[in-house]
Amino acid sequence: MADKKRGINRAARMRRWSKKKGGFKAAPDGFDRSDAGTLASRADAWLARLEERAYSPRTLQGRHWALRMFLSWAHERGLVRPEAVTKPILESYQRWLWRYAQKNGKPLSVMSQRTFLAALQGFFAWQCRDDLLPSNPAADLELPRKPKRSLPKALSTEETALALAVPDVSDPLGVRDRAILEILYATGLRRAEVVRLDLTDIDRALGTVWVRQGKGGKDRVVPLGGHAGHWLDRYLKECRPRLEVSAKEKALFLTGYGERFSPGALGNWVRRVLRTAGIERPGACHLLRHSCATHMLENGADIPLHPAVTRARALGHDPDLHRSVDPPTARRTRALPSSRIAFQRRITRFP
Repeated sequence: MADKKRGINRAARMRRWSKKKGGFKAAPDGFDRSDAGTLASRADAWLARLEERAYSPRTLQGRHWALRMFLSWAHERGLVRPEAVTKPILESYQRWLWRYAQKNGKPLSVMSQRTFLAALQGFFAWQCRDDLLPSNPAADLELPRKPKRSLPKALSTEETALALAVPDVSDPLGVRDRAILEILYATGLRRAEVVRLDLTDIDRALGTVWVRQGKGGKDRVVPLGGHAGHWLDRYLKECRPRLEVSAKEKALFLTGYGERFSPGALGNWVRRVLRTAGIERPGACHLLRHSCATHMLENGADIPLHPAVTRARALGHDPDLHRSVDPPTARRTRALPSSRIAFQRRITRFP
């Protein structure tokens, strides 16, 4: 029996170690902050300004690491003050990013390079707006071109069943893992939305999940589904009470430390689950999200209407207005009556 519950037993040991987790102070970065005019001091001031403007913690963290990367590079080359940074220097930094090798030996992705350089553009633009710099060396910096992205290939129903069956549900911790996978697949939530779920966001009477502060800071309500509800009930009954360290912790899903998951940890874990199921495909949580949408469409779910159609129908206009909001390639192959074209022009001015 102990072997069947090795996961929950390991979690109990993790809770005993939780007081030591993160017990070391972060080492100082060593950047020059001798006065308010150094690059590091200006970077601190810019991040503080973004926080005052209510930027999300995730955005602030991304800006922080992007600036830290640049400050480390500049520190090695004796660049301390913003006035010493020129466009050729930033172009040299851009080439360094292109050649940079991560710990796993892989280069930075093009999107990561764009993120680092875009943070610098914002940083130097802010200094120019506040008259801290006479000119912006990053104003004409050309970012790498975005790679062409194709839609990911969704999991088949058989592959989905294999992935959902990976956790060992004889172990209470496996019940938690199964509940997480079922929630990801049944609701199509993003990984950051799943880890932000609280106990109060689940309404079992209505069978819904309240997603707070989703993408774009918007709230929404999502149906839960019977299978996901079943495994969620089992998790709340059999597993979560054994993981809970403090009654103040309101997170729905808890780690072995009794804390809320981080999005990165959840994504890495789902990637390992898919690999265990024999699924070698790009993506992790988003692959389950895409599979959820694909399987819904294959089973007869309606495609949401274009916003212009919804507004027009609410105002009592032509029910066949969807013809006027087709993709451009489709519109070129259809001759619209002059009255329809005039009406199409009118609806584009609706708020």
